[in-house]
Amino acid sequence: MNLTYEIIPDDKIEYCRDLCNELMAFQKSKAYITPERFDTMNFDTRLVPSIKSAVHNQTVIVKDDDKIIGYVYSNVSPKETYSNDFATFFDLSSVSQKNVGCLSQFYIQEEYRQYKVGSKLFNLSMQWLAQFEDVEDYFIFVSNGNDPALEFYTRKGFSVSHEILDGFITVLRSRKKLAAKI
Repeated sequence: MNLTYEIIPDDKIEYCRDLCNELMAFQKSKAYITPERFDTMNFDTRLVPSIKSAVHNQTVIVKDDDKIIGYVYSNVSPKETYSNDFATFFDLSSVSQKNVGCLSQFYIQEEYRQYKVGSKLFNLSMQWLAQFEDVEDYFIFVSNGNDPALEFYTRKGFSVSHEILDGFITVLRSRKKLAAKI
């Protein structure tokens, strides 16, 4: 195994198409609350619009030789981005700054999950987010049924804030101090 990590520019996001679609299928397979919501979620409806609406983006891919086996997509976006036709993800008045940071998508193929790839990607995401002085609040949104992800993020210092869409998504939150420690 020869793992390498690479930050890719937004115009190369197509590299993540297959993995993003795998992530949506994985989330649907774990969901016990309205899994059919995932039927319309894919690379074109989730990742591409998120990149276009964000102020800043970072996507890090992980390769085993030339095969992409995982990625993390993080962004800085106006807090209003998280109140839309789909849902209101958090109380906008609880965020004092204009922008929020989000670890938005995170996926590693199953056979690579035992090699600390997740911790490395998480740390790269938090370090990147920490550079934005105008961002104090960080969010992660975990789909129902993905208990290992929920446990991973809470071990990393995020706290469960609340659930939305009748439990379809759990909202995790942290303040800037977490990212500064990594």
